[in-house]
Amino acid sequence: MRPKTSPDTISTGTAPRRATAAAASRRTDWTRLFVQALVVLLAIVYLIPLYMTVVTSLKAPAEINLLTAWKLPSHPYWEGYATAWRQFSPTLKNSFILAVVATLLSAVLGALNGYVLSKWEIPGAQLVLPFMIFGMFIPYQSVLIPLFQFMRGIGLYGGLTGLILVHVVYGLPITTLLFRNFYVAIPDELLGAASIDGAGFFKILRWVIFPLSGPPFVVVAIWQFTQIWNEFLFAVTLAQPGSQPITVALANLAGGEAVSWNLPMAGSILAALPTVLVYIFLGRYFIRGMLAGALKG
Repeated sequence: MRPKTSPDTISTGTAPRRATAAAASRRTDWTRLFVQALVVLLAIVYLIPLYMTVVTSLKAPAEINLLTAWKLPSHPYWEGYATAWRQFSPTLKNSFILAVVATLLSAVLGALNGYVLSKWEIPGAQLVLPFMIFGMFIPYQSVLIPLFQFMRGIGLYGGLTGLILVHVVYGLPITTLLFRNFYVAIPDELLGAASIDGAGFFKILRWVIFPLSGPPFVVVAIWQFTQIWNEFLFAVTLAQPGSQPITVALANLAGGEAVSWNLPMAGSILAALPTVLVYIFLGRYFIRGMLAGALKG
């Protein structure tokens, strides 16, 4: 027989559990509050350089000094942006041509590589991919001198064509890996059905693979465009002044002994705007594409 339990016993047993739950809830609330405060603090620390950049870019040269660096400008001084724009205009065109063409070429070639390595049986395929991925970990500095000599030897040194070629080659490892991981999840039966209907290599690529490749194309486009737009070492080493992109012009803007700091600050904002806009308008698709590749790989 089950012993009888009096109401006092039930109340006595329930009270400690309620007290424990309340204490755990208070600890959870304090933990959540601490984490939120820490996130806000880190966000403020992270945004301090951005604040200083924007504030300094809007100041007249006479207002810029160390003691008043934190203060807002008395009146917005837009001449710094106008001067930076006039100096950046020639190199801005070079950057757009370089970033757009190199991104498109590396994306298309990466898609071809990923398609072949994931859906076609070729000799040594298990060794080709690791060797290609190894290229992602080669530092630019280690190959800069032989690369400079090679580009000069084939007559592509100094122009945008050679710079585009370099970025396409250096972008192939990551683009191939992203496309290959995405294509692995495409059912082989789908390609087999297209093959039975008479489709060959390029028809399958055009009518089956490419229509399914929206997510990896978005990821590759955003990644490559950002990397190429912000790259400086190849730009300053392998391109002559008439073909140099905006990153080199920004470095030259901040050079010299007497620097009007509103100019490089305004220039850095202008140089960062294209990539910021890309992430603002395509950022959600970038996350979706990355998750699709991660889940399907």
